[in-house]
Amino acid sequence: MPEYIAFNGPSPTTAAQVKVTTGTAIKTLLQIATPATREIEVLEWGVSFDGTTAATPGVVELVQTDVAATVTSLTPTVYRPSNAPASLCVGGASATGYTATAEGTITVVRMFDAQLIAPTNQFIKQFPLGDEPLIAVSKFLRIRVTFGAAINGLAYIRWRE
Repeated sequence: MPEYIAFNGPSPTTAAQVKVTTGTAIKTLLQIATPATREIEVLEWGVSFDGTTAATPGVVELVQTDVAATVTSLTPTVYRPSNAPASLCVGGASATGYTATAEGTITVVRMFDAQLIAPTNQFIKQFPLGDEPLIAVSKFLRIRVTFGAAINGLAYIRWRE
């Protein structure tokens, strides 16, 4: 089964990956929209922040929701094999994308991970074989953050289709 990865910004070319501000209210940094024909299996996810002083940790969540956030569209990158077809998790303002401008009114959530992470720190989780979360068809997998003070962050999700 092919594997894909997406970061919370456009794919870098001649410049580095772009950091995104967390803001001070709940914010989706990265959203993956599953296709109507297939669930996805989450292999790994991670975040890192560029705060310069120790402060109150922020809440960082990996959740499945029933409603899309409004995001900037992105196209997932093939992780392996190198000749895999394009991901079925297509980009769009209410599909796969990054940096939410509106969270939407969510009614159903499946929580897969939640952490308190300092603004000067990072977190990476690889799910054990056989324990990878399965994201249902036509749902949205999100990395959401809530911090007391705005900092910049990078987030990613790696999955199998």
